Amino acid sequence: MAASGKLGTFRLPPLPTIREIIKLFGLRAVKQLSQNFLLDLRLTDKIVRKAGNLEDVYVYEVGPGPGGITRSILNASIAELLVVEKDTRFIPGLQMLSDAAPGKLRIVHGDVLTYKIEKAFPDSVRRQWEDDPPNVHIIGNLPFSVSTPLIIKWLENISLKDGPFVYGRTKMTLTFQKEVAERLVATTGSQQRSRLSIMAQYLCDVKHIFTIPGKAFVPKPEVDVGVVNFTPLIQPKIQQPFKLVEKVVQNVFQFRRKYCHRGLGMLFPEAQRLESTGRLLQLADIDPTLRPTHLSLMHFKSLCDVYRKMCDEDPQLFAYNFREELKQKRRKGQEKDENTQL
Repeated sequence: MAASGKLGTFRLPPLPTIREIIKLFGLRAVKQLSQNFLLDLRLTDKIVRKAGNLEDVYVYEVGPGPGGITRSILNASIAELLVVEKDTRFIPGLQMLSDAAPGKLRIVHGDVLTYKIEKAFPDSVRRQWEDDPPNVHIIGNLPFSVSTPLIIKWLENISLKDGPFVYGRTKMTLTFQKEVAERLVATTGSQQRSRLSIMAQYLCDVKHIFTIPGKAFVPKPEVDVGVVNFTPLIQPKIQQPFKLVEKVVQNVFQFRRKYCHRGLGMLFPEAQRLESTGRLLQLADIDPTLRPTHLSLMHFKSLCDVYRKMCDEDPQLFAYNFREELKQKRRKGQEKDENTQL
């Protein structure tokens, strides 16, 4: 697919504005669900343009809400648009769009976190992983409360080549709080470098393509919004199971202000912690006094590769959870105190 594209010649017929739809159906953004509506169609058109050339592409939109981005997608000469919306209040407005674009829009009332998309599109669009990305694209203005767990879920899908990625290296164009967008693209040494940076960048080419000011949304969020594009890599930069990479990365960044050996130590039971942490760092050839934000993807690759070998040597090691060990110690301490009192 081309890197950029113009909106297609098909145009929706005259329709009520998004603001009128909101008024017509009595829609209000629910604060607890971190909902924010994007009403400016120039901005929704820009999101769709930045997604690339969508001509004859099957698009999966998550969280369409009142349908602002939905309209821009329908005007982009797509093959078909599938929207998954959890909130029933938005279905009538989306149905109005479906009626205005016969055969173009499919509406599913469901949860994007559990919806099975593997059979949603024709088998003919599937591509080999090594080929160019398929004619399938995910687009979404995600509620802030859902965006992080959803992208972690999709990153795991990429590693397994399942879910939306049964079709191949499906591209994604998604919105996040600006701070989250900055974390997703943060480079080695930057203050924004985090767990999300590593998990996204070892599997995808990630680009923060533009920022939308918070004032463009209704209600206005306290933060600006970043639009991020993801293209899955043919070869992940760390070739270990997703859960193993996630465990190493989480442990490193839970003590982000400490030296990296502090978090890495939590991968091992207390009795062997010092020795095993030293061995891990030595075999991975990593300075134990580096801060987590200064560890590169190659550093994490080395750590994951060595940790995998250590787990192969000790099959119980991967299941170890330092928090569980801490709970057991506290429980034994409480029992000891109670026995002493008796």
